[in-house]
This record gives sequence, structure tokens and C-alpha cells, in this order.
Amino acid sequence: MSGDMIIYYDEDADFLEINIGNYTKGYFRDISEGISERIDEKTGKITGIAIMSFKKRMKNAKNLKLPFKIDIIS
Repeated sequence: MSGDMIIYYDEDADFLEINIGNYTKGYFRDISEGISERIDEKTGKITGIAIMSFKKRMKNAKNLKLPFKIDIIS
């Protein structure tokens, strides 16, 4: 998978979405409580991740250094 990392955050909903490459037709599949992976409908590959209650989850994180690397394995 290649392409630019697209990060979208909705502060009111406290929703973070990270996608790799251009958006394609796809769907979300739950992988944990409030965490979903985005699946490309045509290829079946994982193209991103969505996290609900992102700020709440990050309260316990001590340091978050940017940029960071994410390996998405399909």
C-alpha cells in the first residue's frame, strides 16, 4: 500500500480517521471497541483506521512524537 497519509479529526465527535492513499469505495470493519479498520471494497485491503473517543484514549499517552510510522498489514 502506498500513498499519502490523510488524517481527519472531528473534534465535536472526537473521531480520528487515518487513511493511506486516495479514498476509494470501501467500508469499516470493527476490530475493537470503538476502533475500526477501513477496507477497500474492490481489493479487500486495509486502507486506514478509525478511532472513536480519540482524546479520551490519548489522555494516558505520555508522549506522542510526530511524524510516526504506521504499518498497516492486510
